[in-house]
Amino acid sequence: MSDRIAVRGIEVFAHHGVFDQEKADGQLFSIDVEIDVDLAEAARSDALAATVDYGRLAEQIHERVATERWNLIETVAQRVADLVLEDSRVQGVTVTVHKPQAPISVPFRDVAVTVHRTR
Repeated sequence: MSDRIAVRGIEVFAHHGVFDQEKADGQLFSIDVEIDVDLAEAARSDALAATVDYGRLAEQIHERVATERWNLIETVAQRVADLVLEDSRVQGVTVTVHKPQAPISVPFRDVAVTVHRTR
C-alpha cells in the first residue's frame, strides 16, 4: 500500500510511566501516527466519508492516551495502534510515542518507541 495519512506531534499530557512520580505528576507525550489506507475512492469522490477522518482520529487518540494509564510507552504505542486498526479500511499503522521528559539521568533530547502493525 503506498497511500498514507500522517498526523504528527499529537501532544498529550498524561500519566504514563513506571515510577510513582511520573504517575502522580504526569508529563507531556507526543504521538506520530502514519496510516496505510487506500485513498483512491476519497480522491475520486472528494468525500470525507470515503477516507479516515484524521481530525476525529487525533481527538480519539488524545482522549485514550490522556485518560488511560500504562507503565510503558510501548503499551501506549500498542493501544494507539489498536485504536487506529478499529477502522476496517486501515491496512496498517505506524505509531511513534515520544517521551521527551523521561526520567533519565544524563542529558538527552528524546526517547521514542515505534510500533508498526498490519491487518
